[in-house]
Amino acid sequence: MELETREKELLGKIDHRRIPGHVAMIMDGNGRWAQERGLPRSAGHRQGVETVRETVRFCNYLGIKALTLFAFSTENWRRPAREVNYLMSLPGQYLQTELPELVKNNVRVQLLGERNRLPAQVLRAIDEGLSATAGNSGMTLSFALNYGARREITRAVEALIGDLQLKGGKVSVSEDLLASYLYTAGLPDPDLLIRTGGEYRISNFLLWQLAYSELWFTPVYWPDFSRLHLLGAIADFQQRERRYGRISQK
Repeated sequence: MELETREKELLGKIDHRRIPGHVAMIMDGNGRWAQERGLPRSAGHRQGVETVRETVRFCNYLGIKALTLFAFSTENWRRPAREVNYLMSLPGQYLQTELPELVKNNVRVQLLGERNRLPAQVLRAIDEGLSATAGNSGMTLSFALNYGARREITRAVEALIGDLQLKGGKVSVSEDLLASYLYTAGLPDPDLLIRTGGEYRISNFLLWQLAYSELWFTPVYWPDFSRLHLLGAIADFQQRERRYGRISQK
């Protein structure tokens, strides 16, 4: 991957032994990006896909082990039907275009969220991506699609209760056991959450998993989020002390 001079400078200042293993991103600001340019909201979403493409490539280049992107929430169904339909077409378009490169680069694709309500063509594209990359052992690229964290936790509890009833309720419930019923089972919790678009909330995203994640917010809209911004977020992350309830060691 060819880097610009400023990118090389920032990359040289980063401690590559402390690259976050799992980065989660809330990709916000597509619509506002378009509206401020007098464009339809779909133009912002289309440009946002280009940012996804570049971000996935760069995260893989940096050695990030897992990247989770909040693509469509359970609340996003409340948007106008035309916008919802357009948003639903984007994951399939992305995978159809990028799947050969993802396979080549050993990236494994997975879906976080409920399959119900997803259009058949979206599910076909996703299933093709899941199947084609299932044996890959590099970066795990997760798309949170039709995803809501409260529903995820509720669903996990329902499944756990059902299994406990089958086993006579004799299994001791632990955090690790409940976590094994979440969509992210098998993935480490995110080290870093990045949210673009100037909002300071996590919007029902990975509520369980973000318990000890470092949060990084930027006013930059997602279509303008660049490799420089990602490097800046990682540099800031590396300046923080993650104590997990312990006292400072400094």
